[in-house]
This record gives sequence, structure tokens and C-alpha cells, in this order.
Amino acid sequence: MKKAIPRRGGKRPGSGRKPTGTDPARTIRLSDEFITTVDAWAAAQADKPGRSEAIRRLVEIGLSSVKVARSQKRSDSPTARDLAAAQIDRLADPAAPAEEQASRKHRLLKGPEEFRETRVDRVKKK
Repeated sequence: MKKAIPRRGGKRPGSGRKPTGTDPARTIRLSDEFITTVDAWAAAQADKPGRSEAIRRLVEIGLSSVKVARSQKRSDSPTARDLAAAQIDRLADPAAPAEEQASRKHRLLKGPEEFRETRVDRVKKK
């Protein structure tokens, strides 16, 4: 009869389930409706992948199709004032003199007098 392997503060060699893959398992919570949708998508595929493989494929499809927005420097991005000025220039009355057009544009960009005090995005001038 074989002798038992003495325990030395751990598992016996070779005990336990064999590893199924090299990547660690991840756990996420998914709603029943989402799982139903994933299962329906998997059933429509030619090779009928399992749920895990279907989720992996859908994530890869999503990552490859979405263009990741790069963060722009604040100095590069147009401000709301710049965008509004460009739109006002497009809509300006070409028959009006240049001085009148500039005056109208300035009034529109500055905003109504009664709202100037309530602007929270501007520092109040003293």
C-alpha cells in the first residue's frame, strides 16, 4: 500500500481542478435582457458561439468600430463664443454696412442686458 503524501502547509501536488485557460477569469453583472440579446446574437451566427465567446466577439466589434475620442487641448478646441460668432457671420445680412454688421454681432455675442448679471461662467468685473 502506498504511503500518503505528508501535508506541508499547502495542497498536495496535483490536487484541484486543472487550469482551463491562460487568461484569468473576469466577473461582470449583466441583466437578463442583455443576456437574452447576446444569446440571440450568438444563435444568429454561423458557428453558434457560446455565451462567453459571443460576449468577447461583441466587445471586439465594439472596440474596433468606435473611434476613440482623443482629448484635445483647451486651446485647440473652439469655444462657444467662437462657434456662435461663426454662425452669426453666416447668417448676417450682406446688405447691411460692415459697421452695422459688427455692431449687431457684438450685441448678440454679449447677450441681453438683463441676463448679464446672472451669468455664472464669467467672473464679475468690479
